Amino acid sequence: MLRIGICDDVQEARFALRCALERVLERQSEEAAFFEFSGGEGLLRWLDSHAGELDLVFLDLEMGELSGMETARRLRAADDEVQLVFMTGHAEGVFEGYSVGALGYLLKPPREDQLEPVLTRARAALCRALEQAYVCRSGDVRYRIPLEQILYFVSDRRRVTCVTARREYTFYGKLDEVAAELGGEFVRVHQRYLVRAAAVERIEGAQVMVGGQALPVSRSCREQALLALTRAVLEE
Repeated sequence: MLRIGICDDVQEARFALRCALERVLERQSEEAAFFEFSGGEGLLRWLDSHAGELDLVFLDLEMGELSGMETARRLRAADDEVQLVFMTGHAEGVFEGYSVGALGYLLKPPREDQLEPVLTRARAALCRALEQAYVCRSGDVRYRIPLEQILYFVSDRRRVTCVTARREYTFYGKLDEVAAELGGEFVRVHQRYLVRAAAVERIEGAQVMVGGQALPVSRSCREQALLALTRAVLEE
């Protein structure tokens, strides 16, 4: 399922784009969840507590206090992988969009035959991005977390929490399964802790420092963990 954001300060424009997207997606047998925003400020505030919850965002360039381009710059700083498409009433400033990795531009109102290739490119880009991300689900919400942002995972019974510098993501699962899925870039240092090797700042006795936090290294994991962490440092 695609999670699509539509950011436009004109309600009629948001409605028209959503209807066109729904018709195209229905023909492509693709489901989608839509999130509408009347301005860049609202979109960015929402993303502060919903990072990684949008796959594709359609941004109107000509909005109020915060322009579509400035919104895109701030959005890109927070999420490297979300796909951006600009909506505009004219073609001026199109090339500026390449600085924020825009997937494309569409003139308003967009035609359905223009939306089809955009959605195809978005899916392809998202598939490539997922190779460098960890995907987990909590209830009806799916999170896409870039691997380079992950500091460590910690388990508590059947709940696993993924810790990044910006926020935490909690989901049901087993740490063994997470470790098997992620492979050698992540090191088990304790029954409850799985750390990204490149995020380890230093090793102090029976602890490792990750993101300013001291995590325990268990006796049973110590030898294997030290070897893996040393290998990661040498490979940098």
